[in-house]
Amino acid sequence: MSVKLPRGFYDRPTLDVAGDLVGKVLVHERRGVRTSGAIVEAEAYIGESDPACHAAPGPTRRNEPLYGAPGHAYVYLNYGIHSLVNVVTQACGSPAAVLIRALDPLEGLEVMRRRRARHMKGRRRSVEPSAWSSHELCRGPGNLTMAMGITLAENRVDLLGHRLFIEDRGIRLGPLAWGPRIGINVGIEHPWRVFVAGHPAVSGSKS
Repeated sequence: MSVKLPRGFYDRPTLDVAGDLVGKVLVHERRGVRTSGAIVEAEAYIGESDPACHAAPGPTRRNEPLYGAPGHAYVYLNYGIHSLVNVVTQACGSPAAVLIRALDPLEGLEVMRRRRARHMKGRRRSVEPSAWSSHELCRGPGNLTMAMGITLAENRVDLLGHRLFIEDRGIRLGPLAWGPRIGINVGIEHPWRVFVAGHPAVSGSKS
């Protein structure tokens, strides 16, 4: 049985949301094609006092979704290359979000492979769609959005809608581990990254 997560799930402390997101299923519907995957790794970014959070400079046009209603997507372009997808948490005016770092794919794997291959086309090392194992497809936040077809067009999308949403399908993964966030240079002292210990789709340390 699949149940779409309600607004109240996101309207909670960000670390609680991050931990509870593991095992939930991110679903994207694009042009009649569905892709989905169980969340196996996520990172919390909390408030203007968190130097790694986009809210650190205070309100801007770019980070406006972080200050809005919980349960919306915050998608931004990282280094001008990859779109990264975040889930806005906590109450309006309390900027915070959870970055989805990795998925264990469930639906649309062949579509994911084609999308990943298309992004590699023309580069020095071209890759055939069949080259990726299922666990490689959505390992890392940039690969995840490429495989899922998530772009800046999904920024501000309501996760209670029918385009991009998260479901509880009763999947139980574990045990969970917490550690420092990765891929950043500040705020690394916070153990705000949660992941399924030992899972092959996790993008950082799997121990």
